[in-house]
Amino acid sequence: DVQLQASGGGLVQAGESLRLSCAGSGFTFDGYAIGWLRQAPGKEREGVSCISRNDNSTYYADSVKGRFTISRDSAANAVYLQMNNLKPEDTAVYYCAVRSGTACPRVLALQYPMDYWGKGTQVTVSS
Repeated sequence: DVQLQASGGGLVQAGESLRLSCAGSGFTFDGYAIGWLRQAPGKEREGVSCISRNDNSTYYADSVKGRFTISRDSAANAVYLQMNNLKPEDTAVYYCAVRSGTACPRVLALQYPMDYWGKGTQVTVSS
């Protein structure tokens, strides 16, 4: 079975950091664009960051640029999202998801359904 497992969320204060992990099983991340997406209560789901399938180019939503960093560990079949200087508006459930054959800008824009989703991990940032 294909599975994605996101972890690393928690409750932090504004200005602190968290590192989210996304572990894949039953498939390899190679060949997929991997995205982190989030959904806050009462808001639509939004793309946060994406790492491309071919050259590991990284992409970020404007709201997180300079604060979040996405990375991939192919040997571990895992993707990470380092989140620094967290703000209360970053509070959301964070999901990792993958899509083949699609460039990251389109993944971030949620233009197409993702192929696989992981269960989310809650990030809560208090002010």
